[in-house]
Amino acid sequence: MRWALVKVCLAVTTMVVVAFAVPLGLVIREMARDRAFSNAERQAAAVAPALSITTDRDQLERVVASAGSDSGMAVHIPADGDRKSGQKAVDIGRQRAAAADIATVRKLGRASTSEVPGGSTLLQPVALSSGEIAVVEVYVPESEVSNGVATAWAVLAGVGVALVVGSVAVADRLGVRMVQPAQKLVEGAHELGEGKLGSRVPEEGPTELRLAAVAFNSMADQVVQLLANERELAADLSHRLRTPLTVLRLNAASLGDGPAAEQTRAAVAQLEREVDTIIRTAREAKPQTAAAGPGAGCDAAEVVRGRMGFWSALAEDEGRKWRVAGTERPVRIPVARADLAAALDALLGNVFRHTPEGTAFAVDVHNGEDAVIVLVSDAGPGIRDPEAAMARGRGSGSAGSTGLGLDIVRRLAESTGGDVRIGSSVLGGTEVRIWIQLDGREPVRRGHRVRRGRTGRLVSTFNRPRSLP
Repeated sequence: MRWALVKVCLAVTTMVVVAFAVPLGLVIREMARDRAFSNAERQAAAVAPALSITTDRDQLERVVASAGSDSGMAVHIPADGDRKSGQKAVDIGRQRAAAADIATVRKLGRASTSEVPGGSTLLQPVALSSGEIAVVEVYVPESEVSNGVATAWAVLAGVGVALVVGSVAVADRLGVRMVQPAQKLVEGAHELGEGKLGSRVPEEGPTELRLAAVAFNSMADQVVQLLANERELAADLSHRLRTPLTVLRLNAASLGDGPAAEQTRAAVAQLEREVDTIIRTAREAKPQTAAAGPGAGCDAAEVVRGRMGFWSALAEDEGRKWRVAGTERPVRIPVARADLAAALDALLGNVFRHTPEGTAFAVDVHNGEDAVIVLVSDAGPGIRDPEAAMARGRGSGSAGSTGLGLDIVRRLAESTGGDVRIGSSVLGGTEVRIWIQLDGREPVRRGHRVRRGRTGRLVSTFNRPRSLP
């Protein structure tokens, strides 16, 4: 917008300057020409009184010399037609005009100009006492005709350039006044889109931009209010779960001893912790899967072993074969322990919920220099539409499916710069790959596999879990 305004102003000012400067320059040239010939007419008029009195050559030469134009003036006196007087033709000074032009002026009796080499001549007729017509010739050089024209044109050009530069400067300042509020509005929109809810734009500039800024700030306030209401609603709904959780905890305490009772009590305790985390997160308005700071994170191998230990009891009850690999050594990732545990529970819960009893599953952890990949595979029927499964809130369409489990996994991976992909496993079912970046670089594209090179760095192949025993 700024440069468009400058270009428009430049074009308009240039056309105006040309429209006025060119005719004015032509007028100045004509004025200089008229001035030169007016001077020539005055010089010729100075000789006319002497011609009306005498035609003596010596006297006329003195008159021409006193006029100061002896080098540029000539007097042509014809011979007297009356033979008794015996007057001969007299020519004083250098003749530049053609004889035919002189004869024409003498015949017509009015002044005329003619072009000669180096300039022009003014031919002025003067009546003599004898009744004949003498012609006074005044030479007007080209330099005198164009005297001052170049200077005047240079002044006009300078004024025109100054006008153009001044108008461009004014247009640029006006453009800045219009563009800056628009740029601030764009920056505010980007910041709001990045999650900076406190972003506001100054309500300044032209009327339209001020109204846009007012509308933007009002929209931002409404977004903040809506999010606050949503957080309060989430906290209230989570708080309502405390009563049934208390009943479950009391019932679990009365189960006595045994592995099943311990696992039940551990599940209830974990559920209470998750509810407390949801309430705190909603109150603090901070996403649970935010990128961890320097030094934060967890040992992915330890978390995988712990969650597989929890789900193994249920797997044995349902006759499922399972396997875990890649957890022999510590695997540090920039993800909170609770977040990774929640993601694993979501994926393993989907395995138990959406596959028949007896379906095998496996969890593999691959550690590289720049990324960690967690693969959760099963031998179930698979997912017909992976893209629909990744869409938040759509679920699989079965009872109890909200579609939020895979969204939790996706947000965890994307918080590190990674991603989540769904494919087919060698077990015949679904394979979910969680790519967790360790250095914030972009993830590899869909369709690549992952294998460990000689240096331990993950390279392309989409690794499949080994066959279950």
